Amino acid sequence: MANFDPNEHPHIRFNPLKEEWVTVSPHRMKRPWQGQVEKPQESEVPRFDSKNPLCPGVTRPNGKVTPEYDSTYVFTNDFPALLEEGPEPAPSDDPLFQAAAGFGTCKVICFHPHSDVTLPIMSKEEVRAVIDKWAEINVDLGKKYTWVQIFENKGSINGCSNPHPHCQVWASSFLPNEPMVKNRTQKQYYTKHGAPMLVDYVKKELQKQERIILQNNHWVWLVPYWAVWPYETMLLPRRHVLRIEDLTNEERDALADITKQLLTKYDNMFEVSFPYSMGWHGAPTGPELKEDNKHWQLHAMYYPPLLRSATVKKFMVGYEMLAQPQRDLTAEQAAEKLRNLPDIHYKLK
Repeated sequence: MANFDPNEHPHIRFNPLKEEWVTVSPHRMKRPWQGQVEKPQESEVPRFDSKNPLCPGVTRPNGKVTPEYDSTYVFTNDFPALLEEGPEPAPSDDPLFQAAAGFGTCKVICFHPHSDVTLPIMSKEEVRAVIDKWAEINVDLGKKYTWVQIFENKGSINGCSNPHPHCQVWASSFLPNEPMVKNRTQKQYYTKHGAPMLVDYVKKELQKQERIILQNNHWVWLVPYWAVWPYETMLLPRRHVLRIEDLTNEERDALADITKQLLTKYDNMFEVSFPYSMGWHGAPTGPELKEDNKHWQLHAMYYPPLLRSATVKKFMVGYEMLAQPQRDLTAEQAAEKLRNLPDIHYKLK
């Protein structure tokens, strides 16, 4: 029998952050694709659209006018998923039918006044302004709410209905499922090993140099060993940082640099504006600001759906929904592909 080769033979990998396993099937990359093919992603986006509510000076559906902003702009979502107040469900003694109050607020952050730009082709100073706004809103909403989720859905293939460069922030009175699990696993790891899980993790990845795509003096961008999506990546600071507002001026500048670099590589993969869902996870806020959260480490995650081309995406269906996540391309292969892509954006050649 041949020796095991992780780039050839199926196996499973463990995600200690979520206590989940992922099935890795690298041999399946050889099979021809006969499934769904999406329409090409690239289309011309006008710099200004009088019907786009995120453009400066445009009247939104609720009658409010978006101001003539020239940098970032934040406003409360006109159709929020969470409300700041309201009636609460009655307590229940039945363990099968439990409900609890879920209050919060939802914000929209416009990155830039122009609709035809994205983060990789914005200037470093413009990207830095977005980072500063993320930190500012985490502090502001974190005074009241237990969790502040900053996230971006980019691309129509990924469910984004508006091409204008923007992200969202949902702040909640409760700790959602994903950070709740991460809070537990990181605390357990810290108790057992005396150090934050992701601080140890990035040190070991720097030693191995197998899945790292980009790095600078303050940040490491890599494909996690346990990645699920084909070109999933994680962004980690080199030092121990609890929340995004704790980043120094130098770390924020370095974050702007590496963000532009990585997203340029994403776009160069298939020469399209690469779709993804991304978000930041850091220590909980609100009442948790007074608690010891040294087990947490700030990190960002990028989950792009594209698999083989700009028109073929990964579907999370069947086995993934009923058993456990599965991927074909290994994390090491994905990192190598991303690492070897050009550093100059294809639109700027």
